[in-house]
Amino acid sequence: MADSGVWDNVENGLHPLILQTLRELHFTHMTPVQSVTIPLFMSNKDVAAEAITGSGKTLAFVIPILEILLKREKLKKLQVGALIITPTRELAIQIDEVLRHFTFHFPQFSQILFIGGSNPIEDVEKFLKQGGNIIVGTPGRLVDMFRRQSDGLDLPSCVKTLEVLVLDEADRLLEMGFEASLNTILGFLPKQRRTGLFSATQTQDVESLIRAGLRNPVRISVKEKGVAADNTQKTPVRLRNFYMTCRADQKFNQLVTFLRQHKQEKQLLFFSTCACVEYYGAALDALVKNVRIMCIHGKMKHKRNKIFIEFRQLQSGILVCTDVMARGIDIPEVDWVLQYDPANNASAFVHRCGRTARIGHRGSALVFLLPMEMAYVNFLSINQKCPMEEMKLLKDPADVLPKLKRLAVSDRAIFEKGMKAFVSFIQSYAKHDCSLIFRLKDLDFAAVARGFGLLKLPKMPELRGKSFPGFVPENIDTNSIRYKDKNREKQRKKMLAEQQERQQNEGKRKFVKNKPWSKQKTKRDKRKKQADKRRRDEGPDMEEENIDELLNDTRLLKKLKRGKINEEEFEKQLMGTGELEDV
Repeated sequence: MADSGVWDNVENGLHPLILQTLRELHFTHMTPVQSVTIPLFMSNKDVAAEAITGSGKTLAFVIPILEILLKREKLKKLQVGALIITPTRELAIQIDEVLRHFTFHFPQFSQILFIGGSNPIEDVEKFLKQGGNIIVGTPGRLVDMFRRQSDGLDLPSCVKTLEVLVLDEADRLLEMGFEASLNTILGFLPKQRRTGLFSATQTQDVESLIRAGLRNPVRISVKEKGVAADNTQKTPVRLRNFYMTCRADQKFNQLVTFLRQHKQEKQLLFFSTCACVEYYGAALDALVKNVRIMCIHGKMKHKRNKIFIEFRQLQSGILVCTDVMARGIDIPEVDWVLQYDPANNASAFVHRCGRTARIGHRGSALVFLLPMEMAYVNFLSINQKCPMEEMKLLKDPADVLPKLKRLAVSDRAIFEKGMKAFVSFIQSYAKHDCSLIFRLKDLDFAAVARGFGLLKLPKMPELRGKSFPGFVPENIDTNSIRYKDKNREKQRKKMLAEQQERQQNEGKRKFVKNKPWSKQKTKRDKRKKQADKRRRDEGPDMEEENIDELLNDTRLLKKLKRGKINEEEFEKQLMGTGELEDV
């Protein structure tokens, strides 16, 4: 841990019970951002702190919050003294957990968590019953709470006593489109308050937020010990960053072999899309034995919070995830960060790597690259001052692709997840920010499909009119593949029977075939876009962090084409009045 000072030396001193909690948590020394920020924040100054990921920013605002609230008169149950706003529910849970270690010794302070994945009515009831002197929340849910006067909660009145506002991961808050929500929240808060803004990067949008929300702030930019003054490296100095170059049809074999060799370690495995997480998570669960494998992505609702909390407590295991886990999350003792799909931009790459080698610990990261993507290494070196080491291909890798195909044959759910994952990967690749390096036109679709273990190529606009001699589809009628889930298979058979009956009575319908799914324009599309615009105007929802790469209208159109739903169901589901089933 960076030896920049001991807690006893903080100017004006810390409360004895805070020092006791720090000893219990084995935080013996302050990190640079803590030693600079805490005295300033405690002396009632607004602060705007920039520090690399994993530098200990959470304690840099948790401790001043408690010290400031301890110095004022006792808060009543429904009086809010501090508000901490953070971009994702996982980060909010983490901050809430850290805070509880301290408030355990201060029963006079109540705290509450306002995040997605929980029932808002239950949140209101909980607040009214136990109070919330310190609130930790995400922007979307907080805006919702401020507007719930009809449910008996008058949060605008409760925050009139606010002493401290903290905006954590401020750059990410703005990247995710929460500016409107933040402005709404700031409009309810008293002007006389202390504000702390913490971020990994100081973007122009962050500068605008500083000017709007902070009063004469002290600006803090902390470089980690060991980084030269003229070096802008943004990854921890104790991180070893590796890359491995392999063909698309080698990647999964190399990954499985690597995971089998590191079973006793704790690892985060990043994919580009929610669909890829679902597919490869299920595949790895069957192919890598005696290891706890969990999946998390932005489309999950209620399960997400539980999975995050459970994985943090594991000694070893694999968390298969999207970039929902890339920012600010502190999972104890992560040994490896694996990037199966390279991050969409350089900033996301750095934040993914920052989930390991945190606050003085050592860690390693590995990104898998195709030969055509090798320029990415030089790009990161120049753009992010990120040193990279080559890791050679693992010797005698396991050939698990035949097993992956057998999994798809044995369960239609796996087969469909694989098809959906392939489509979502191609669409994500086409939208990569580094388009000069990640060129869709240079991608070997046949090798990618082999690497996915596909039984056949899906019908999608990007493949239309092309031949792929490098990919040989399996000699199997995929319509005959059954679901392992008996109820789901029963439902499928029922829908097939209904489809056959409709075809006999009505004949086949005509569909637009000349345009990609994503470009088919209909009246329904226009109504859906209008609904989306209304939702954006009302403020973004923090629960939908990752956009679904396969648009819902595309999936519904396929279901209608296959006869799985009728015209009435298609209309209802497209307009959001029905539940969308898996394709």
